[in-house]
Amino acid sequence: MSPVTDANPDATNDAPTTPPDLPADVAALSYEEARDELVEVVARLEAGSEPLEASLALWERGEALAARCQQWLDGARQRLAAAQAGATAGAGTDAGTGTDTDEDLA
Repeated sequence: MSPVTDANPDATNDAPTTPPDLPADVAALSYEEARDELVEVVARLEAGSEPLEASLALWERGEALAARCQQWLDGARQRLAAAQAGATAGAGTDAGTGTDTDEDLA
């Protein structure tokens, strides 16, 4: 199941909505917190010193952290696209062409 990436426009922290399959503690993390913990998880896995069960738990945690980071990135992309669309619409020109829209010619 792919993560939900829509940003909640009413949220004060602009965090993307959380899918039900992420652990609550991961869902509460900011992008930077999730990224930093993911770096630590990867380093522990790459060291190869963890027993099998611990490695599996770390892998699962890493997957959840990566999904949370992706949520934040997808939400940021959507916000940028919406801002760009709003700026383009407000400028009265077709996106990327610099030509007047029909509304400007009326």
